[in-house]
Amino acid sequence: MSGTGIIEAGMDGTGTNTTIRGAVGELLRETLEVYRDDPAACALLQGYAERLGEPVRVALAGMAKAGKTTLLNAIAGEGIALAGAGRHPHMVVWYRYGPAPRATAHSASGQVRTLRLDRKDGRLVADLGPLAAHGVERLVIEWPAEGLRALTLIDTPGPAPQQEAVSAPPAGSAALPVPAAVAVDADATVYLMRHPREADLDCLRALRDASATGPEAVNALVVLSRADEIGAGRIDSLISARGCAEEYARDGLLGDLALGVVPVAGLVARAARTLRKDEFEALVELSGLDRTTRERLLLSADRFVRPDGPEGIGQDLRARLLERFGLFGIRLASALIRGGIRRPSPLARELVRRSGLAELMDLIFAGFVAHGTRLKACAILNGIEALLRTRPRAGTLRLAESLERVRANAHDFRELRIAAKVHGGRLRLEPWLAAEAGRLVGGCGDAPADRLGLEQGASIDALRARALECLDRWRKAADDPLADRAAVEDCRSVIRGCEAALALLASGTAPDSAGTARVLLRPEPGAGPVHHAQDQSRPDQR
Repeated sequence: MSGTGIIEAGMDGTGTNTTIRGAVGELLRETLEVYRDDPAACALLQGYAERLGEPVRVALAGMAKAGKTTLLNAIAGEGIALAGAGRHPHMVVWYRYGPAPRATAHSASGQVRTLRLDRKDGRLVADLGPLAAHGVERLVIEWPAEGLRALTLIDTPGPAPQQEAVSAPPAGSAALPVPAAVAVDADATVYLMRHPREADLDCLRALRDASATGPEAVNALVVLSRADEIGAGRIDSLISARGCAEEYARDGLLGDLALGVVPVAGLVARAARTLRKDEFEALVELSGLDRTTRERLLLSADRFVRPDGPEGIGQDLRARLLERFGLFGIRLASALIRGGIRRPSPLARELVRRSGLAELMDLIFAGFVAHGTRLKACAILNGIEALLRTRPRAGTLRLAESLERVRANAHDFRELRIAAKVHGGRLRLEPWLAAEAGRLVGGCGDAPADRLGLEQGASIDALRARALECLDRWRKAADDPLADRAAVEDCRSVIRGCEAALALLASGTAPDSAGTARVLLRPEPGAGPVHHAQDQSRPDQR
């Protein structure tokens, strides 16, 4: 097997191996040369090279019935179902971008089988047919959804929910909430829960210990799924859910396990992203009812689907609305229509924003997509280290030394740790200063303008002036005699980020972000902030 693909995967776009991607690519080439007569090792290394150039892989994990598939459909903007999935309860499904809809089943033996795709009841249905569950390693669905351009989603089977009152099991005894192979393949995890139970915390700890990125970064994000149930479906349910998310983020319960906590009303998000014309018309009809009739109808789910409902909205349609939106979603959509929204697209956008999905995608971009190369580099280096340790041969000692040099010289990994602290609210600084630290280490993108908080197209002089201003501020923070050692090290990492931006500006090779992949579903103007411990920033520093 040739190492050409690995070498090309390691280049940074200018033909030089100056970035962490280039350094890891060069190490992959050297490792491939040492293991060139080992087909299994070559296949593993080639897989790493391909992974380095792919979108970030995000696994959706959680207990069974936590809402993983609902959230996935909301992100993809398409109702996707698997016919016969009940016969395959342990199926792992990958959703990635493709120019045309396509579904393939990959067996453990390497065989690939194309599945039939049909459109039924407004959903895309992949027919698994007579496939044997134990013979399929994973199912891959390609779909031309813009939300999948920047990340690949992995829908995982979850363990059955446990009782509320459970005692913590002995250390290391918690079962993985995802298959072990998925924990290694994924670059990051979105973990869904209704509220933090001991069983969920154990699962998060197990994910952290099994993660391919190792201890270099916190690569999990917690979603309070079914957030509308926290407020019993009231119109202000998401406000209550956001309060719970902030409390969980503040109390430190999840601080070491996740970047942040985000409440999401999954049903509302999915329904909004796949809103149909007849549903919109029914919601308009509902919102036009007199107040007494409407409030009586929306009093409970049972009352909403009673046969003696309003004549303009049939019982079957009301039942479908309830299944698709939930009572909270119907109440919210009706209120928005009465508030002046008269067209389907604006209603869908506002429902997405109110559901929490836009905030979730914002944090996925800032925490995972923006740091995708670093996360993948961590996973690949750990994979190479495991290969050298388990299958040593002549030359592996030299490779181990090269691997340690990559780790020691990679400022990217230090930036990844800072970013994790920022998102987890563990950077002991003023909120606005912590937010600036997150931006300076690449949380909003790697281009100098992104790091420095300036508009794209800003002049070199403006970029340099802002970089020097930030550099001076963080040098003073690092020299604070009252700061502890950990805080000083964090400040020095941010300083190196400022110096890196200045070096790029001085060399004239500063990249722009025209080609940076952005996750869609950005919040509309006025959207609230993502809820984690450090979610406030000075207006002039945002």
